[in-house]
Amino acid sequence: MPRDKSVSHIKIMAAAKAEFLKMGFEKASMRSIADRCGMTAAGIYRHCKDKEDLFYQLVSPAEERLMDWASAHMRRYEEPIRKTRKVVWQDSFIDMMREVVYPDMEDFHLLIARSKGSKYENYLHDMTQMAQDKFMEYLDEMRSSGISVPDIPKEQLHLLLTAYLTALFEPVVHNYPQEEANEALATLEKFFLPGWKKMMGV
Repeated sequence: MPRDKSVSHIKIMAAAKAEFLKMGFEKASMRSIADRCGMTAAGIYRHCKDKEDLFYQLVSPAEERLMDWASAHMRRYEEPIRKTRKVVWQDSFIDMMREVVYPDMEDFHLLIARSKGSKYENYLHDMTQMAQDKFMEYLDEMRSSGISVPDIPKEQLHLLLTAYLTALFEPVVHNYPQEEANEALATLEKFFLPGWKKMMGV
């Protein structure tokens, strides 16, 4: 469904966001959303197919920003390997949190913490699995280029990435104030990045 810019749609999206933030996807009510924006349920359904679609319209822009950053992140690491056969440290998921996630904390709180019952309820696990698959591909590419890298089993990599991403998104899950989230991120940066750099031979 195209993203509607009408006044009615903007009111619906604001009401839906408030409802989902308070109740979570599973317990949110389309009738309550309609009441919040002073419309009938029928009026709401002119802007979405169902509750799932309404939630998707709210969180998909945040998901797209995250995926765009992650895709560009992988390209930034792959290109030096292909061109110079060297590992060049570019950025990390710490930067993703600072640039994409923490500035829009509420949107990602919906996606990560208020999505139970929707197709996004395992989003953090799915993101971890995707990061694991991409990292294993990257390690293989490094080896193919003659770069010595640790032979880490995928199960152990999964443990590391689960710990890493869970810690990064914990301030999102608990809606930390911006300053507190940034302080937590600085601590996580000091703890995790030396290990990742050592694993990559940087």
